[in-house]
Amino acid sequence: TFDSDNIGFIDFKEFLLAIDVTSAGSPEEKLNWAFRMYDLDGNGVIEPQEMSKIVNSIYKMMGPNQAVMDKYETPQERADSIFKRMDINSDGRVEMKEFVRCCLDDQQLIGLLTPLS
Repeated sequence: TFDSDNIGFIDFKEFLLAIDVTSAGSPEEKLNWAFRMYDLDGNGVIEPQEMSKIVNSIYKMMGPNQAVMDKYETPQERADSIFKRMDINSDGRVEMKEFVRCCLDDQQLIGLLTPLS
């Protein structure tokens, strides 16, 4: 089971680890899967509020050590920065092709958004 702490549900960290364990495939395939997971409302694009939820969840998952590393950048500032980089055509939405292209071009970003890739 992926509920490693046996609390009756899978938290975000356990969910991401489950994705990595169960997802065999190329980096592009994993990124396509990650995009669909991050497209919270399923409308085919990631919008600024979805990016904020994603980054906040990642910050919570990483705990206080991440907070110390990013003491000069809030989760919202990080979300805004990532969104701006990913929104290649500046239309206020991140499409799957933008998400994949940006992650493939930025190893730090791919590491943040797709664990153990």
